[in-house]
Amino acid sequence: MSKLGKRTDQRMAMLKNQVSELLWYGQIETTVDRAKAVRSLAEKYITIAMRAYQDDVKVTKTVTDAKGAKKEVVFTNDGPKKLAARRRLMAELVDLQEIKGAKESKSAYKARIKDTKHPLIEKMFKEYAPKYDARKNELGQGGGYTRILKTGTRRGDAAETCILKLI
Repeated sequence: MSKLGKRTDQRMAMLKNQVSELLWYGQIETTVDRAKAVRSLAEKYITIAMRAYQDDVKVTKTVTDAKGAKKEVVFTNDGPKKLAARRRLMAELVDLQEIKGAKESKSAYKARIKDTKHPLIEKMFKEYAPKYDARKNELGQGGGYTRILKTGTRRGDAAETCILKLI
């Protein structure tokens, strides 16, 4: 991986932010060298999520309601592989939050995000992992989750720019 003209801590922070933005929005516009570094990390994180997204454990707990009646409730928890993958992704990615819609009321927004503590991580496990795992099983290949489309040079410093998008 090239140094991209930055110190290690600055470079890693920039890559962490760009990978998170790519995974959240589906595409980013950046320079070609940065896109190659971001692509490498993004594909690793998607692979981590793919390998662990099906590891769930059903747990039955006895819950007492307000009237004192006891009833059995079944919860779905992360298994050990999924928990380790979730913690690793949480350490490596910036936790982006849901954005309130233009015409969405505050109460509707709060109701929508009430149960989601880490939206980007949930998106990785619920959307990307099943999608790319199905593609892997169908085509028999892993990797290749991103595409780089070159867009020309940037005005000012003539850096070659591109759009990095998830396929």
